[in-house]
Amino acid sequence: MRAFLCLLVTSAALAQHPQLKTGPNVDLGGALLMPANDEWNRDVSKDEVDPLSDAIIASIGAETGLHEDFGIVWKGQPGGIPYYVVSGDQPKVPIHFNEAKDESDPGPYPIPSDAWIEGGPQSDGDRHVLVLDKDNWKLYEIYRAFPVDGGKAWNAYSGSVFDLKQPKPRPAGWTSADAAGLPILPGLARYDEICGTKKLTHALRFTVKKSRRAYVPPASHFASPHKDENLPPMGMRVRLKASFDTSKFTGAAKVILEGLKTHGMILADNGGDWFISGAPDDRWNHEELTPIRKVKGKDLEVVKMGPMTTR
Repeated sequence: MRAFLCLLVTSAALAQHPQLKTGPNVDLGGALLMPANDEWNRDVSKDEVDPLSDAIIASIGAETGLHEDFGIVWKGQPGGIPYYVVSGDQPKVPIHFNEAKDESDPGPYPIPSDAWIEGGPQSDGDRHVLVLDKDNWKLYEIYRAFPVDGGKAWNAYSGSVFDLKQPKPRPAGWTSADAAGLPILPGLARYDEICGTKKLTHALRFTVKKSRRAYVPPASHFASPHKDENLPPMGMRVRLKASFDTSKFTGAAKVILEGLKTHGMILADNGGDWFISGAPDDRWNHEELTPIRKVKGKDLEVVKMGPMTTR
């Protein structure tokens, strides 16, 4: 898991969302963060099933249920990965990268001094910081973020900048603020979509405990020593089987599951098995999310994967 995001907005997006505000976890009004033709937004409901689907699903857990990794207070902090929306004139501050300096986009980044850190200021976890520049529609994300001198600078493991108007994949072998080299914010379950527009129009981000030393597009990086071909590579996409009956589900759970039939979810990091990532929001009703746990790994299938990189 990793980083804080900075997101920027195009003039077209601004025309559609003139009231977009700045601040932590502000409502994005159902905004589609990436272009409509981006891989995150692709309809994969008709794609072929990968030949290794059953074996990979079994390695993650055929009887293990989906789990919402957001929507509750955890250790005194809002559950999920927070983000912060800033305007184009937000002052930029230096970012000092540690372990992954050679695979990080250099600063400065427009990170506010009060930017929310995943897990809270005392967290010893991924400590993602995500910032969205709404006027330039750019996203800034850092992993293992620690403020220096009250936020006048930040130390981080790695970081990345994504132009959401014309997103480009990371160089081959490069990480991002996420293990797979992907942007984080576009893959989060957000309240303004799930419970606002009541329609999920993009793939979601998910994690597994044990991944393969490999990646497939749209990922650019792996984070595992394991070479077993039955383990899931970073960038792998799964979808809910078309035959799965969602008629007994309601509210947020049904919106999520219908979205998983159309757009699926993309493996982005190591973490809990079948853990779906989302953004914090005080309006989440956790009881409306937990029914997704009834969906097991065996109800999913791996979408046929593209070229795989193992080194």
